Amino acid sequence: MACRISELILDCADPERLAAFWSEVLGYVEIEREEDGSIAIGPPDAGFGGPQPTLILSPSDTPKAGKLPLHLDVNPTDRDQDAELERLLALGAKPADVGQTGEESWHVLADPEGNEFCLLRTRLKPVS
Repeated sequence: MACRISELILDCADPERLAAFWSEVLGYVEIEREEDGSIAIGPPDAGFGGPQPTLILSPSDTPKAGKLPLHLDVNPTDRDQDAELERLLALGAKPADVGQTGEESWHVLADPEGNEFCLLRTRLKPVS
């Protein structure tokens, strides 16, 4: 037997803003809101326990921005990397400099609260 990643939790100053951003990035929908202000988002029609993990945006007075011990990598599913980069920037992502050389096949970005993530080149099939 093995484990599966079911949820990723991200502490943030503004769960509403990040839930909206990451929902657009990943094609997720809101699944649940907790009394503490946490917002869970996940794939439409799958919810918790589906093939992709849900993302929980948890309110924090001291969220850590910048390089986290764990970061997300995303891949385009319905367009090439350049078109997806344009889309992510239009959604509010910002380029981030973590010392890349410019020769990488990926783009390092930051979400609206400064959490770094990478846009990879390989186009993946959407999860069905």
